[in-house]
Amino acid sequence: MNNTAASPVSTATSSSGRSTAKSVSFAVELQSMMFSLGDARRPLHETAVLVEDVVHTQLINLLQQAAEISQLRGARVISAEDLLFLMRKDKKKLRRLLKYMFFRDYKSKIVKGIDEDDLLEDKLSGSNNTNKRQKIAQDFLNSIDQTGELLAMLEDDEIDEVKQERMERAERQTRMMDSAQYAEFCESRQLSFSKKASKFRDWLDCSSMEIKPNVVAMEILAYLAYETVAQLVDLALLVRQDMVTKAGDPFSHAISATFIQYHNSAEGSCMKSSPDSPENTPPHTPTAPSSGSQHSGKTTSGSLGNGSIGQDSAKTKQRKRKKSTVACGVEAHSDALQPCHIREAVRRYGHKIGPLSPFTSSYRRNGMAFLAC
Repeated sequence: MNNTAASPVSTATSSSGRSTAKSVSFAVELQSMMFSLGDARRPLHETAVLVEDVVHTQLINLLQQAAEISQLRGARVISAEDLLFLMRKDKKKLRRLLKYMFFRDYKSKIVKGIDEDDLLEDKLSGSNNTNKRQKIAQDFLNSIDQTGELLAMLEDDEIDEVKQERMERAERQTRMMDSAQYAEFCESRQLSFSKKASKFRDWLDCSSMEIKPNVVAMEILAYLAYETVAQLVDLALLVRQDMVTKAGDPFSHAISATFIQYHNSAEGSCMKSSPDSPENTPPHTPTAPSSGSQHSGKTTSGSLGNGSIGQDSAKTKQRKRKKSTVACGVEAHSDALQPCHIREAVRRYGHKIGPLSPFTSSYRRNGMAFLAC
């Protein structure tokens, strides 16, 4: 596909992607999503903003390519076929999307109140009315599949290893939760972009596009947005795990210089953002009391000599801060994913290896590989 062709997406959307949708933000929702996917109970706001920017950029680029494909086939809207065509080379993610479309059809049947016997009959007969999304996917894959490999995924019941790993991580995450924390966790797991369809459409600035996505395409885009968030959290957790130095690890010295740079810059920003934390409290500066010069000299020399008085006062301040933190119910952000983890995860995912690496994927644009497809 020629990337230099004129895109059907408007210039304002393709240039910045956030010019007309700056007021719309999913940062708060993303913090809850990240918590349900393995992050700390209170994810950092700056990390959520960075994740939002990455997801938004990826979806805008995906919409551009889907609009180009839709224009080439003479369609007036971006449909599910255009997105399925973009995902046809990644079998695992395409299988996951087909399963999602199946469950969307199943949910529609449940909402409409169809009996289980009717559901079984529809599955055996392949009814078009109740299996709209499955029918769209099956017809399109049948038109482009010459080997039968894509159609075989419709019948495939293979266990999704990525989903299984996320479920196991969620189970481990809930072991030490009380009832209030578990209720909050369950509410976070129910969040998705599809539940806020109008806000999601405004976030993508679909009104300014010449070729707009239809309803089924918006469902797929909302699903891909959530999967991008989930994959970012998966990769960032691995980056954070690699950051921990293990005794006797022969590969501990092989951490990339890019990650070290991001980690150091993140530490500096954290110190600026939270100067009152105990770790960032500067050493105690002794001050001379007004009782006399000799007493002042003793106090100063004592403070500068062994630092006992300064250390005691610093420890007292730390205890007070810890008590106030517990009283306010605010958790420390030491376990939360940092922006440097997200940046390093994106860098590793898009890292090109080998002399022919620029030709291994046809979905790279603007130097960033698509996380969802």
